[in-house]
Formats: sequence, C-alpha cells, structure tokens
Amino acid sequence: MRIPMVAMVHGLGRTFILLVMSVALLCVKGPSTAHAQSVTDTAVQERPDVRVVVDVSGSMKANDPNQLSGSALNMLVALLPDGVSAGIWTFGERVDNPLPLAPVTDDWRQSALRLPPVLENYQQYTDIEAALRMASAEEANGWRHVVLLTDGVVDLPPRRGTKPAADVESRKRVLDALAPDLARQGVAVHAIAFSEGADVALVERLGQQTGGLAAVVETPEQLLGAFLDIVERIFPADQVPLDNGRFVIDDSVNDFSALVFHPPGGDEVTLVAPDGTRYSADNVPPEVSWQHQPRFDLIRIPDAQHGEWRIEGAVGPQSRVTVSGDTRLATSSLPSTLYAGFDLPLEAWLESGDDAPAPDGLTVTASLNGEDFETPVETRLERQGEHFVGVLPAPTATGNARLVIDAVGDGFHRQRVQAVNILPAIGAVVSSDRRSIELVAEHPRLNRGNTILSGDLLGTPLTAEAIGRQRWEIMLPETNDQLRQPLVIDAQATLDGRQLNWRLPTVWLNTDGSVGIDRAAAGPTLVGERFAEEVTDAADQQRSADALADRFVELVNNPQLIIDWGRNVWPTVESQLKERSRDLRVWIGLAVLVVLLVVWRVWRRRRATEPAREEPHV
Repeated sequence: MRIPMVAMVHGLGRTFILLVMSVALLCVKGPSTAHAQSVTDTAVQERPDVRVVVDVSGSMKANDPNQLSGSALNMLVALLPDGVSAGIWTFGERVDNPLPLAPVTDDWRQSALRLPPVLENYQQYTDIEAALRMASAEEANGWRHVVLLTDGVVDLPPRRGTKPAADVESRKRVLDALAPDLARQGVAVHAIAFSEGADVALVERLGQQTGGLAAVVETPEQLLGAFLDIVERIFPADQVPLDNGRFVIDDSVNDFSALVFHPPGGDEVTLVAPDGTRYSADNVPPEVSWQHQPRFDLIRIPDAQHGEWRIEGAVGPQSRVTVSGDTRLATSSLPSTLYAGFDLPLEAWLESGDDAPAPDGLTVTASLNGEDFETPVETRLERQGEHFVGVLPAPTATGNARLVIDAVGDGFHRQRVQAVNILPAIGAVVSSDRRSIELVAEHPRLNRGNTILSGDLLGTPLTAEAIGRQRWEIMLPETNDQLRQPLVIDAQATLDGRQLNWRLPTVWLNTDGSVGIDRAAAGPTLVGERFAEEVTDAADQQRSADALADRFVELVNNPQLIIDWGRNVWPTVESQLKERSRDLRVWIGLAVLVVLLVVWRVWRRRRATEPAREEPHV
C-alpha cells in the first residue's frame, strides 16, 4: 500500500537533520572542501555549513506512521561534531529560526533537545521566497548549503497581494533574481519535493542555478537516499565497495563508518570483524559508536582491523561504507547538474599524507547510472603523471543519477560517489494552442548564436525559428489528430571550437493533437511555465465560480431582491408557463432547481462547521 506523503514528511524531515549531522561526523577526519572542486589549503580552512529549512505549512501536519522521528534529535546531539555550523529554520506563512546557526557546543546540543515542540507549530501558507532569503542571509566561513524540504508550492497569504498573481510573482523572483544572487554569494540550494503536488520544476531549477541537488521522493527509502546524496555532496568522503554485505579494509585505512539501511522491524544487524569478533547495537566496546534506528544503523569503528568485514542481516541498496586514512581519492570539480548530449571531462588522483607512492597497477574508471539508464555510461581514465584524465561520454537519459569514480590497485580500492541531476540541454513541449513546439535552452551556454535546431515529423522537415536569446519555435503543419505521431528534433551547437550534435528526446503528438508534459523532454523551465499557467487558469475558474456563488448568496440573504425580480419578471414567466405547462422538460428543470437548492443548503451548513483552512495546495 502506498504511504501517504503528508503522513511521513514531518518525521522524515527531522530524520534528515540527523543524517546530515551523522555523515558530517563520518567525514570529519577527511579534509572538507568549500565547493565541489579539488582540495586546496584555502578550501581546507573553509568549512561548509548546513542550513535545514523545513516546511511546516498545513499540509505537513500529520503523525509519523513510520516512527522515524522518535530518536531524531538524540542522533543530532550525539553525532554532530564540535565546530561544524548548523541551524534549522521553519516556514509557512512566516519564517522562524528555532535553532540558530552556530558552531556546535554543549549548549547548542541542549537547545536541540528542546526543539521538537517548535517543529510542530504548523501554519497555513507556504512562503518559500522568504524562507530562502532568511536562511541564506547570514555569512559563513565557506559555502552555505541550504537544504529545502517542502511538499507544496508558493502560496502566500491574501494580505500579500491578489492571488494567484502574488504567488506567481514570488515564484518568478525566486528563480529570476534570488537564485542567481545566491549562486554569486556561494549559496547552494539542495531541494527535496515530498509530494506530487509540489512545484517540482521550482525544485529542479533551484538546484540547477545554485549548484545544488534536487530530488522528488515518493517513499521513505527514496527520501533517505536523497538525504544521503545531499550530505555526500556537502561532505564528500571516500568509500570502499560493499558487495553482498562484505567489504575490505586495507592497511591505508584508519577508521571506517558503515551506514546500513534495512526494513523496519527486520532482523538485527551484526558486524563481523576479520578476526571473527561480532558487534551488535547492544554489544560494542566503548570506542565503537553504534546508532540504531528503525530504518538504518550507523556504525563507526576507529582503528579498524585490516581485512574482510561482513554485515549479517538485511543490507539495503543504499548502504555504504566510508573510510578515512592517510590516502584519499581526489577529483576535479564534479558538477551537480549534467546535460543530456554533453560529455563530462574528468580528472582524478590520489593524495597521501606521507607522500607514499601510488599502489601498483592502479587503474581509474568512471561510470554514470540512473533509474532511466538502459546501461551505465562508462569510461576509463588514462594516466598522465600522477593524475588520471578522461571524458565521460554524453548521457542520453535524464533524471537523477550517480557518478562513481573507481580507483583500484594492488591491495587498494577506493570510490568517490556523487549524485547528479541530468537535464535536457534543450527542453521541448507542444504549445498551449497546439500549433507549435516551444523550445528553451536549459544548458546556460546554448543560445541562438551558436545553436541550430531542426525537426522531422514523419519525413516532413521542420525549421526552428529563434524567438529569443535561448528560445525557439517550430510551427506544426496540419496533421491527423487521430494518429499518435513522433516529432524528432536534432540539435547542433558550436562551443569552444567544437561542433556538437545530439538528438532531443522524442516529442509525441497524442491522439487528440496535444501532448502531456514529458519531464524528460520538456525540462524544468517549460514545465514551470506550464505549471504557472495552470495555476492561473485554475484560479480564474475559481474566481468565476466564487462570483456566481456570491451572487446566489446575495439573493438568498436579501429577499427583497427576489421580490423585485419577481414583480418585473413574473408576468412573462407566468405566460410562458401557461404555454409550456404540458412540456415535461419544464417540470424536469424545476425539479433539478429544487434539488440544487437543497444541496446548496446542506453544503453551507457543513461548511460552517468545518475547521479553518490548513491545506494550501492548488
């Protein structure tokens, strides 16, 4: 049975806070980076901070059926390392900061323990713009990472302006002004949408413009995976492969941490050392840290034995083992957003604290895989001195994916895993009037000066005309609306002296001549614009219905209006009734009118007893 998203969001939100802090602790021994780039002395001194922004609008008001929130703050207090800056904001109609951004100390931990009642002060509306502005305002010693968790859309209170125009304008300010400004300031926004009713396009474009990640989740397992992807982006760490519950700790590793996901209520997790020593949540020595939660166990082993370890019990696919030691795998900048049709240059190397030589026979490969990939995209990096360089072929699928850099040598194995979002380089969708194809460049460097687009509809060539710097339009010929027809669009671009050629995802004209929004083809810009149009249209229809209802209520509440109307109109009605008294349709119409009046009175009485508005969804 599908789990209602509104019923799991709140507990999962607090669980995410714990995962952020937990993985921060796992990575604390390794040098942090100010951004996703190679480590420098300056970057080591800069430490990114984490600002969790939690939606507490009416739709988030729910119990925690998965029991994920019970030990949330206890994990936060236990695992957050001293000196890491973190804070928590909540937002609905207003923005609150119940846990201010500050270095973690004993006093900060005590404040965290008193936080749960504050996180349950639900509000009616959803002011995403104000939340982002306030949470990102305070300066930091390094990159600011804002983690936005929401299940709704921009929904301002009526006092902020006429709806939906005020909502649409706020959303536009977020994308056109606020997001670029945050990117210039060194603020990355990582956003997670919890429900199908959320503004997914807003989430994706926030990540795209600021260098953050974006995810849409439908299950608790997906949510925990998305949390972990964000944390690994903020606090990158080396991993060793985990295969069928087994992993190898070589002699260059000092400590390791195992994050083991498992079904709630499953068998107890047991960790077995190379010498046969068995560890469990209730049987560990003082130096071992073991946090047990319903859906995962987090285990940290200092001064770990070298050799093969194994995990007994259910080991979920999101499980991983991170390591720290004298040797680490470093990479060049790994962007959070890739574009279909564009390859990715890569560079990797080993860094060693004691300048130890690289392991014999070292090879480095890279692979990219996601749910929509038929096969992984792979390449081998070639050695150039102490570095390994190569180019990852252009992906054709879009969506969330994982980029894995894998280094293997004699008695040595390391992985660097980073989540990425893959967007179409150019989005395409059928226009609202069904007469043309709208195209928008998602890749920031593509424009009408360096890009040529052409279409083909069942052998008929179609030309794309530029209608803006990064916009094109393909006019559609008259077609048979009863046939489902594919429109193929080819792109050619010249960048840095190279000519690139790729094919956009096929746009299908459906049987009624329209097309549903295919996210793989449309991209977040066009999806967001269509979303805003639908919101406006729905609001216009609602205002028309409200106006008719208000007029009806006015007549009911002011009988004199009905009397005046009757005096003026009744003579005509009476004559018509005499002429049509034998017409059955007249009596059916009168019966329908009586039924509608009864239904309206029942609805009005129920409306009067309903609680105040809590759900702000469109």
